[in-house]
Amino acid sequence: MSPARRPHIPSRAGAGEQAQARHTDLRRTFPPLPPRAESAGAALTWWGTAWVDALEDTALDPARLARGRSYADRGHVDAITVTPGRVVAYVHGSRPRPYRAELRLRTLSEEAWERFLETAAARPDHMASLLDKDLPHALAAAVDLLPTVDDVVPECTCPDRAHPCKHAAALCYQTARLVDEDPFVLFLLRGRGEQELLADLTRRNATHAAAERSEAAAPALDSVPAREALTSGAQRPPLPPEFPAPALPERPPSYPQAPGAPDPLALDLLATEAAGRAHALLTTGTDPIASLTPWQDAVRLAAAHPGSGLTAATRALYASLARGTGRTPADLARAVAAWRQGG
Repeated sequence: MSPARRPHIPSRAGAGEQAQARHTDLRRTFPPLPPRAESAGAALTWWGTAWVDALEDTALDPARLARGRSYADRGHVDAITVTPGRVVAYVHGSRPRPYRAELRLRTLSEEAWERFLETAAARPDHMASLLDKDLPHALAAAVDLLPTVDDVVPECTCPDRAHPCKHAAALCYQTARLVDEDPFVLFLLRGRGEQELLADLTRRNATHAAAERSEAAAPALDSVPAREALTSGAQRPPLPPEFPAPALPERPPSYPQAPGAPDPLALDLLATEAAGRAHALLTTGTDPIASLTPWQDAVRLAAAHPGSGLTAATRALYASLARGTGRTPADLARAVAAWRQGG
């Protein structure tokens, strides 16, 4: 066979290498974490705290949680393997043979990932935060990224049927440390590897940048000098047409977490709501929620965010809505349940 008719073997090898790279991107194994003082917090970041809250709010036995926390702090959890929807590790208990503990988490749909990627790529500051291993509140709020009650399903080979047992609880606490240090672990659990995610974000960010350059190069809109527009008399020129309304309301900026400052998630929510109402008023001439009382509007806001009151990040928002309307969180919870049933 002549060289020109030989099969193109390098392309097959390249395809195999790409498949292997994707497999590696979707499977990360972390060495055992070192022991730490039991006085240290279970999590340091707001998203790590949300992970711990999802475990502790679901647990039926606080004593088993305490044992699991102690196991984690003393380094009883072996190497941790993370894949989409699963965390697996061997945990040493009171017996010589370790138990296999597992945590399962629902992965995001393609539509949810599309919404997350578009939200992240549209903001250079969001991209910079992710590269710095920081997770902005607005990105987590764009999809159900953070776990809530009953979202994390623990399993273990030990005979204890508790939910969770102390071995699965230890694995959950150690996973919180991994998520704390690198939010891409959380992204992997939800279904996307770091390399795939960053490549997609880079491509989308370049597309957004090209669109912005194209808009900047567009011809200038008709305008009238203010001096002429304010001139009295018959020489006043006709005003130019109004600027077209944007297709969608824009996202608010990222608000930093600072001591004594308002809660960033609450600010983000209120700014997003205000932008949506202003856009509706601009495009339709009516405010869709103008007829609501402050209490009804607070119930609407809480009902629109199903994570409210379930994690540390949203619990403050839930409490502030109740406090701002002179009600209790229990009053708000009952009203939210009624709103979701009947509107």
